[in-house]
Amino acid sequence: MFGGETKIFIGAKDRALRKRIKSILQRQGYLIVGEAEDGATALRIIRRLMPDLVILDKDLPGFSGLELTRIIKGDKIAPVILLTSSWEQPLFEKTKDSWVFAFLVKPIQEGHLLSTASFVLQAFQKMICLERQVDELKESIETRKLVERAKGFLMKKLSLSESEAYRRMQQQSMDQCLSMRKIAQAIISNYE
Repeated sequence: MFGGETKIFIGAKDRALRKRIKSILQRQGYLIVGEAEDGATALRIIRRLMPDLVILDKDLPGFSGLELTRIIKGDKIAPVILLTSSWEQPLFEKTKDSWVFAFLVKPIQEGHLLSTASFVLQAFQKMICLERQVDELKESIETRKLVERAKGFLMKKLSLSESEAYRRMQQQSMDQCLSMRKIAQAIISNYE
């Protein structure tokens, strides 16, 4: 994903800053898919292009960089690197519940930009992977609860042992080419 396949959006009022960031990233093979000098334009372009990484100046006119990061998080678009004039602890506190993965203090240094971009992209991929695993675990736990509940109904209504109830559900799952979750839901619906 890194390099030529990675789509990056840059939002900054300062044209020279955008040009410098673009030049640094393009030399490393990153694809700059869009730029904007104000927040409203940035939001429209970001939503349309769905970049892999967004670099925003905190002081964008219109929507500020902070406002945009909250919207980007809500839309689950991409991680954000926020550009600031100086390091500010209150700013760090304000961004805790957003998708700001890193800060860069202006003037931007090439090594800092490249290492930060690489780190943010890797960290974001890890986060997405962990979120997917959490969702799969939640689904698995929910399925297990439904199967246990359905087994309970079968055991009570048909006087089956736990293993017999489970084998019956497995057989129905195979015969009907349905997941155990769907079989359990059907049994629960039938007996409730």
